[in-house]
Amino acid sequence: MKVSYFPGCTLKNKAKDLDLYAYKSAEALGVTLEEIENWQCCGGVFTTARDEVATKLSSVRALKEAFSKEQPLVTVCSACHNVIKQTNHAVQNDKEFSDKVNRYMGEDGGYFGEAEVYHYLEMLRDLVGFDALKEKVVNPLKGKKIAAYYGCLLLRPGSVMKMDDPENPSIMEDFIKALGAQPVVYAKRNECCGGYVSVESPDLAKKSSNQVVQNAKMQGAEMIITACPLCKYNLLKNGADIPVVYFTELLAEALGVKEDTDEQ
Repeated sequence: MKVSYFPGCTLKNKAKDLDLYAYKSAEALGVTLEEIENWQCCGGVFTTARDEVATKLSSVRALKEAFSKEQPLVTVCSACHNVIKQTNHAVQNDKEFSDKVNRYMGEDGGYFGEAEVYHYLEMLRDLVGFDALKEKVVNPLKGKKIAAYYGCLLLRPGSVMKMDDPENPSIMEDFIKALGAQPVVYAKRNECCGGYVSVESPDLAKKSSNQVVQNAKMQGAEMIITACPLCKYNLLKNGADIPVVYFTELLAEALGVKEDTDEQ
């Protein structure tokens, strides 16, 4: 299976190992990630201003390329996924926005929201299947109690993202189970870590992060996994006293490809 792949800025700069884990794990599962040619930053945040078009054009171009190749577009970073998914939804449902986008693109041709967008976790669940993933695990993570941290962007707005129930999700817990570990459910798993206010209000960011970590620990978590590089950075920066791991690293470990990746 081949899919178009949008890695995003963080995974191509500060977190290259997380990108390699995604590639190697996909290969082990029979999926080829074909990186979008000449991709640019997604914009980082989806602005709801209807007259703000320019920052969304890179997402539209990525979507258009995936559709032209008749492939779904897969993202790994929850922030990139949020921006791309919301942009696709806006092109589909907001005629004024769609018209402006296509006028900006000019000779590049029209795009009207035809591409399918999957987060890597959705790819594992919906295209590969968690049962098939479980069969490919060579290093089951037995005995590990792992808390999934969703954060703000993976599930919301629920009417657009449509990944899971935004109040009571299960996709990351099911992922943890497929790797052989025990998921830990806790109240703060959907709450903000404070990443977006870490510059203007570092004390608030630290308080938010600590609440997430301590809440997970109270329920017995020995490790936290996340799908957002900024959440990972923020939790660790603010003093998490248990490991905080990106989900692709855990996946690579369970599939037996982490050491190969670390050597590159």
